[in-house]
Amino acid sequence: MVQCIITRSFNFDFNYTLSARGKAVNDFNSICGRKGVIINMRLDKYLKVSRLIKRRTVANEACDAGKISVNGKIARASYDVKTGDIIEITLGSKCVKVRVTEVKEVVRKEDAAAMYEPV
Repeated sequence: MVQCIITRSFNFDFNYTLSARGKAVNDFNSICGRKGVIINMRLDKYLKVSRLIKRRTVANEACDAGKISVNGKIARASYDVKTGDIIEITLGSKCVKVRVTEVKEVVRKEDAAAMYEPV
């Protein structure tokens, strides 16, 4: 019996695993990594947690305005960010391009920069 912890600390049996959106999932690794950590997250939340953008509402508005692209395509705020994705943020004349190295639900301020690497 394998258990994983999903977003709100609910424990699910592997035989009845549910994704974050309530759909049945057959593959344990599609939801949890080897240590039971979440491996994908909404784009607007990732930008806020990684401190690339200060507030989640600002990140959401930037996504709606088409200022953020993931892997070369303009992304919506609801896009699920995964390790290895390349995020490009264009705000004003400044353009920032980063590769996602890890996705965590909660990160300390000092460790936030470890969630991505500049490209």
